Amino acid sequence: MKKILVTLLILLGFYTVSHAQRRGDVQFGITVGGNLSYVEDDQYYDSNVLGGFNAGLSADYYFSRAWSLKVEARYDQKGYAGGTLYDDQGNDIADNVNFRLNYVTVPVLASYHFGRDREWYIDFGPYVSFLTSAKETNDNVDVKDSFNNTDGGFDVAIGVKIPISPRTKFFVELGGEAGVVNIFSGSSDGTQNLSNNLNVGINF
Repeated sequence: MKKILVTLLILLGFYTVSHAQRRGDVQFGITVGGNLSYVEDDQYYDSNVLGGFNAGLSADYYFSRAWSLKVEARYDQKGYAGGTLYDDQGNDIADNVNFRLNYVTVPVLASYHFGRDREWYIDFGPYVSFLTSAKETNDNVDVKDSFNNTDGGFDVAIGVKIPISPRTKFFVELGGEAGVVNIFSGSSDGTQNLSNNLNVGINF
């Protein structure tokens, strides 16, 4: 009887793994990682890179084993180094300063899952970001009024999931974001956010 029960439990485990992420399944995630961010304008000026941090939550709805729709909400540190600080009259008051832009970012992504066990995936789709604060970090000057309150663009990532239990997976993900919205308020120079990120997390 004991052997029969053990056999049934093993078969049930294989069944659970082989039928994971069927149509209609929802998988949740927690992620944390680092950003390398900078800005670029219409004249192809690139700022220096500024390191940052991101952390968030996600929900992944599976239409099939190969395709899902992922919605995320994350705290996103962006910005750039080597910038210039101006006063209210437009006078240059400091050069080679760093600007930290903190956002809540909400990407809506199509996810394609591939590989022998669908452990690899590619995410792609639009995002919208809401500015929570902006500071010149050298002297801790609040510059939020100089930036638009919303940002938007495209998000892409590639990652791999490593099962650690029938319903729980560890993942590593490399991605990037390219903004299409001018980040400065009252300006027409077309400066956009750009960033690369490396994240790790848990799906369950």
